[in-house]
Amino acid sequence: MVSVLSSLFGMEHIELAEDIVSDTFLAATESWSAKGVPENPTAWLYVVAKNKTKNWLKRDNFFQQQLLTDLRRNTPEGEEIEIDLSERNISDSQLAMMFAVCHPSIPAESQVALALNLLCGFGAQEIADAYLTTKTVIYKRLSRAKEKLKETKIEIQPPTAHEIEERLETVLKTIYLLFSEGYYSISHNTVLRKELCVEAMRLGYLLVEQPLTNRPAANALLALMCFHASRFDARMNETGEMVLYEEQDESRWNRELIRKGEYYLNRAADTPVLTRYHLEAAIAYWHTHKEDTAEKWDNILDLYNQLLILEYSPVAALNRTFALSKARGKREAIREAEKLGLTDNYFYYSLLGNLYTYIDDKKAMQHYQTALQQANTPADVALIEKNIGQIRRRLSE
Repeated sequence: MVSVLSSLFGMEHIELAEDIVSDTFLAATESWSAKGVPENPTAWLYVVAKNKTKNWLKRDNFFQQQLLTDLRRNTPEGEEIEIDLSERNISDSQLAMMFAVCHPSIPAESQVALALNLLCGFGAQEIADAYLTTKTVIYKRLSRAKEKLKETKIEIQPPTAHEIEERLETVLKTIYLLFSEGYYSISHNTVLRKELCVEAMRLGYLLVEQPLTNRPAANALLALMCFHASRFDARMNETGEMVLYEEQDESRWNRELIRKGEYYLNRAADTPVLTRYHLEAAIAYWHTHKEDTAEKWDNILDLYNQLLILEYSPVAALNRTFALSKARGKREAIREAEKLGLTDNYFYYSLLGNLYTYIDDKKAMQHYQTALQQANTPADVALIEKNIGQIRRRLSE
């Protein structure tokens, strides 16, 4: 609704759009708590939002003097100003808002926050909880970004072919970061983490359902998110501890999401150009096969090799080394891992601890203890302590 009303009023009046939508939900809270939830809550919200918008247009002096004149200029004579909250227009408006949020003038860190706020309905406190920062920090970030949207006079309209070419990579990256924040978040708020992932997937789906943005890279990103999300519930046990891939209960994997991931990965294959999303989606696909086969790990290793050539990152390098240990053995992986020298990364020491386990348990213990000193999340601390405990028991036997 914010996207639709912002498209109608213009980005410079985005606060008015947000106020109307906030009033709509406040009315829902008051009415539904007294009378119960209506049979069609969505339709109820849309009707109330339309009525509140019309009331604004009638009574507000600014609307009467300036904005209403502009709106009537674009409306055929004799016809009422249309507030189109159809499913198609909502999708079109959200797509337009997505590309507006990812305008080059908006800092990258603010793009994700704006997407959460304007496209997903998250408040400043919820965004602060997701990023483990304060509401004040997020509020300032959102305010500055919205002011930049106004100053730049960005219009919320269907992106042109040129804008899609120019900004699609930024849009995809924003969605990728949003999903990653949910999937790899250090927050213990499982509901919030899932909501971040679900919203990222919804935005990804919005892209592939629109002809102009239904690109192979967008399908690859959606496939990647489906594969990862399929194992979401298996990654934590009942006490909130991280469960390693090898120990996950396969029966808790979501098979429907795996099938959807395969569908979108097949759609993504229609291109001569491979992106990081293609390679990461293919890696995630192989991880939906639990069996430890040579074919599986050879393929994963090859995909990581391609990914590092295309776009190097320390995380990918560490993951590639783990795949190497599965495909070629721990000793070769240790040699490769020690070349990385990522001494400021506790995942590096955790990996070395894993690789040295059963080869040199004393060295494995040393690496795990270093990782423990650097770890910054309760889940990682618990996992490292569990590994240290297992090694300590073996050494004492």
